[in-house]
Amino acid sequence: MSYESLNQESNRLATYLIGKGVGKGDRIVLLMKNQTEYGVGYYAGLKIGAVMVPINANITPEGLIPLLAELDPSAILSFRKCEETLHRSGLDKLELKTLVLIDPESDWSQYSFPVIDWQSAVNNKSIANPDSLVAPDDLASIIYTSGSTGKPKGAMLTHRNIVANTDSICQYLKLSHSDIQMCALPFHYVMGTSLLNTHIAVGGTILINNSFAFTASVIKQMIEEKATAFSGVPSHFAHLLHRSPLKKHRDRLTNLRYCSQAGGHMSRRIKLELREALPAHTEIVIMYGATEASARLTYLDPSRFMDKIDSIGKAIPGVTMTVLDETGCEAGIREIGELVASGENIMLGYWRDKKSTAEKIDRFGRYHTGDMGYRDEEGFLYAVRRSDDLVKIGGHRINTQEVEEGIMATGLAIEVFVFSEPDPLKGARLVAIVSPKERNCDRSRLLRGCAELLPLHKLPTDVRFVRFLPKTDSGKLDRDRCRQMI
Repeated sequence: MSYESLNQESNRLATYLIGKGVGKGDRIVLLMKNQTEYGVGYYAGLKIGAVMVPINANITPEGLIPLLAELDPSAILSFRKCEETLHRSGLDKLELKTLVLIDPESDWSQYSFPVIDWQSAVNNKSIANPDSLVAPDDLASIIYTSGSTGKPKGAMLTHRNIVANTDSICQYLKLSHSDIQMCALPFHYVMGTSLLNTHIAVGGTILINNSFAFTASVIKQMIEEKATAFSGVPSHFAHLLHRSPLKKHRDRLTNLRYCSQAGGHMSRRIKLELREALPAHTEIVIMYGATEASARLTYLDPSRFMDKIDSIGKAIPGVTMTVLDETGCEAGIREIGELVASGENIMLGYWRDKKSTAEKIDRFGRYHTGDMGYRDEEGFLYAVRRSDDLVKIGGHRINTQEVEEGIMATGLAIEVFVFSEPDPLKGARLVAIVSPKERNCDRSRLLRGCAELLPLHKLPTDVRFVRFLPKTDSGKLDRDRCRQMI
């Protein structure tokens, strides 16, 4: 799709939505996979001042019903795969002004609101930009947190938030119109949205691949389309290393300028293996962020990748990062405290959730990440654990992220999740769920390797082997489902 087509179709869809009474401040739900129509719908809504709400297309009716009730949307943009889910989600209880569907096949005649197929909605002749006044601090999007733990919350992002973060990312990644981004991340995830916005902003190219489970197809497309960038969460890189032909085809990835990683902690072992597997000219950019920050907070300059390999880098342009101790004062060098961020990219708060907003946004407008970390002598930041990753086992306080690092350092695991569960004797015990590199790997072999790296009290009591660890649709580890497996 060309930029001309993208703009014209967005304007046509915007004209249709305005004609149905959808306008500034109205919520529009985007319920579809990564496809060109997603970009058309997203920018059409922003053009008319509506609030875009991307939702995982794989959501169940049970998950969608409370979100729709909370959002009270005026319009839904979706596709055929989601028709059954939508039918079972109580749409008749909403005050919808329209539902636009790509290639619908079921009967929608029983509903009072207009249901139209996508092609008809963009078939009008209007290609002029809609005459709508959108202010920087108007709400632009509500993006739900990934929900890997607890109930998803809708982060309210303004136009200023999104533009500030987009500009900053374009600056530190040195993006230009010649960049070609392989996008395996879903657009409904904040990092996927960020890939969309940043490359549109510089006039770059976005490659869509919805088949990351078939990693060979991703590598093949990157080679054929001369991709300059790949972005992912830790599990993406673990699978590229151990379940893809990346190493075999590394010499054919001649245009791959960089790989960027965010979406949680990636082990040192994976980082080092990735450095060996990628072409020598390909830079690795470690990043840290949050939905509440419109995507990005820090990045590690690729030139410091090896000597600062455990760091999340420094604040991106326009963001200030501080480390606060328990009293709320700035912590000293290498003193552990909470990572706190401020800048124009920080959300307004959570949609219709004042309690959760007050827990995350303080009176100074700073975002409290809930991650514990420290700053070194050169100003580089380190995220050492989540605030809930510290567990008490037999009188010892243990950082589960440290145990995960130990297991990964044995070289026997592709990925791992460590947590605690109640134990009648010790009060709690450590459990490790491991995806092993070799199918014949057993518990004793793994623990022997860990014993060379970790003290005895940090060794897991229970080790379970699985082929794949459960993930959210964005590829992040689904901690709740991991616990449910036990």
